Amino acid sequence: MSVRIVQSKQNVRLKQLRRALAHPGRDGCGLAGIEGPNLLTEALRAGLPVACVFAAQGAEHQLNSLHLPAETEILLLAAELLDSALATETPQQIAALVEPPQWNWDGIFASGNSASPLIVVLAGLQDPGNLGTILRSAEAFGAQAVLSLPGTVSAWNPKAVRASAGSLFRLPLLAVGADECFARLRAAGVKIWTTAAPIANSGAKPAGHVDLTGPVALLIGNEGNGVPEALAAQADNALTIPCPGPVESLNAAIATSILLYEASRQRRANP
Repeated sequence: MSVRIVQSKQNVRLKQLRRALAHPGRDGCGLAGIEGPNLLTEALRAGLPVACVFAAQGAEHQLNSLHLPAETEILLLAAELLDSALATETPQQIAALVEPPQWNWDGIFASGNSASPLIVVLAGLQDPGNLGTILRSAEAFGAQAVLSLPGTVSAWNPKAVRASAGSLFRLPLLAVGADECFARLRAAGVKIWTTAAPIANSGAKPAGHVDLTGPVALLIGNEGNGVPEALAAQADNALTIPCPGPVESLNAAIATSILLYEASRQRRANP
């Protein structure tokens, strides 16, 4: 394992890490930044190519348990130098630049996948923690993919990456336009259910009374405003989560997780 010492903020790789974390998806080098040995371990397990690993001086021992490929570029630098590039309030001592997985529609609807895909469509979700949690729940409850419509925060935002706990590395995620999204779903025979707050739409059906065992897409909206009317109009129907308590709506990640669980429960009961 070859280690190179870096002493300047102007190091090319360090600048790439700083840009990748500050402007995910727009860094220009096609790489994503991740922080911490746990996420790096998950990225390696998922088979993501690792372009470069950064380690703070004194943390070299953490590299031994990561089983990095022999050719991995490893940079050792002062803790304060690494901290200057990281996004967390309590910076980790290990970070990396990785190549994000490349997903496409064929991978989502491949014959080897479920004949009844369960898909989450995110319309304008803004909180990266919510997005990461949704990715984790989607993988946990057997969803085939998450589709990200324009206006949704980048899944490679550092907070989203941490909240996904590695699911981002494994679960197919596509950033697509609304027209393409709905056209592809319809062509694949996927029924689209938009979500509504319990008091917002009297026509919305309780999730427990909806058949979610077939090909289904759940349309999830912005935390504050829900699903835009123009997008909700594209759905086949609306569903809701009945809340007996005095709460107008649920957090987007919690609501999505409940709906994914309900879909998973129905599918286990009716395989």
